Parts: sequence; C-alpha cells; structure tokens
Amino acid sequence: MLKVELSTRIEQRCDARAGGEVSRRHPGFKADKVIAYALAEPQEHGTEVVATGAVVRSRGRWFRLSFRCRTTPDGLGIVAFEHTLGAEIPGWDVSKLDHGN
Repeated sequence: MLKVELSTRIEQRCDARAGGEVSRRHPGFKADKVIAYALAEPQEHGTEVVATGAVVRSRGRWFRLSFRCRTTPDGLGIVAFEHTLGAEIPGWDVSKLDHGN
C-alpha cells in the first residue's frame, strides 16, 4: 500500500472505512462498494477527505452517503471518521458516472 500515491491511499482507506462503518452501524446493510466522487467531487485537505456526494452499495441497492475522514500522515490509519447515510437512489448504477467521455 505504501507504493500507492498518498492521495490515492487516503481515498482508498477512507472509502474502506465508510463501507465498514455503514455495515456496522446500520442494521441490514452490507456495504460492498463506496464511491466518494459519485455525485460530487470530494474535497481533500491534506490527510482529510470530505465527501458530500458519495454513494454506497448494499445488497445491490445504492444509497446517498456523505463522510468526513482524516487519516494518519502516511494515509494508512484512520484518526477521525463520521458519516451520514442518506436515502436510496432508485435506478442508480455505476454506469451513471461521467468518466470524462
């Protein structure tokens, strides 16, 4: 993981934490995918990511998600994390992402 660029490492750690927190804190959820940039670009401030337009997939259904995550300086550990799980987004899927095309 240390071979990955720091900003990518921070994003990946925060996405993983978001999925884990959703699964742990919301009964019936089993998060298997988090996309921080799905509905809005996340804001990065050093080792902190603020993702107000994230989405999370649980059991094939997509939900709005926002989170704030701060990592250790090396991007490997999580220092602070908070999230808000929003409503389901009916009919949303990964193909709706704009990949610059």
